[in-house]
Amino acid sequence: MRKHLARLFTVLAALAAVVAVMAPVSPRAQAADATPRAAVADDWNPPSSLVQPLNEVWSHVESTYPDLYGFRNYGWDQVMANKGYVNYCVRWESDAPVSTALRDSVHAALKKQFRKWMSAMLDNGVGHNAWPYTDVQVNIVGWAVKDRSTLQWTDNSVDIYSGVLDSEGAPQCAPDCGRFFHQDADYSRCPGGVTRHYDQSLWLTKGFGGGAGGDWGQRVGQEYFTGALGQEDIHIYLHEVGHTFGLDDFYDWTPTGQCCFLMKAGSATTITDFDKWMLRDFWRHLKSRYGL
Repeated sequence: MRKHLARLFTVLAALAAVVAVMAPVSPRAQAADATPRAAVADDWNPPSSLVQPLNEVWSHVESTYPDLYGFRNYGWDQVMANKGYVNYCVRWESDAPVSTALRDSVHAALKKQFRKWMSAMLDNGVGHNAWPYTDVQVNIVGWAVKDRSTLQWTDNSVDIYSGVLDSEGAPQCAPDCGRFFHQDADYSRCPGGVTRHYDQSLWLTKGFGGGAGGDWGQRVGQEYFTGALGQEDIHIYLHEVGHTFGLDDFYDWTPTGQCCFLMKAGSATTITDFDKWMLRDFWRHLKSRYGL
């Protein structure tokens, strides 16, 4: 359900069309907090029926991603840099009022949906193939709006950014607190410091159709997301999180034997077994950068 953006890590091209405000930042040479250790044996045991299509997908990724192994701001890098959590900012690009109850429902849905992908990295509660986290905590640290009066609460549970706009007039949390802008992990100018930084944005735009996703976060329609809060799977958002972790789109080809899976937009509404193993395959090819 994603407009045909450039590959996840072609940051400037993607954001020129979607974010249009973010300046290029030199990628990190190494996830700063990854603890070097002896590499462990590769534990790769997909179902036999998925071996060929998974190989086809990775071959396609290697031949089409321009900086596959050099890019250092995948969702993997963010979780590893934080030692097991991600921080979110909500960009509310809408004039619809947000009550305390709606805010809390958005937070609960965001956490539940993100963890669906992280659960795909577990086998019986144990991290697959040296994945080190059995639970990835999701924190919402800020909301960004054009007008403070849109938010109908007075508590200080999250930071509020009012009138901080990008070049196209969309509200955003402070760039000084954003990982996209500070992949060197220097949050010294963020008012709340590193604990209040945000790794990704949930960008909810009134009237927005489809979705977009990348290392900066995910963008979907405000009406769509709030209308789907009670659903088991908010599938457009889930699709876009797949891109945050490096997974590709399948607009012009389909792996052998696979008809319907979440990353093939419009063909599935849940994370399928094939999606799960594509995620695991991406981790398999990146884990060595963390000494695993």
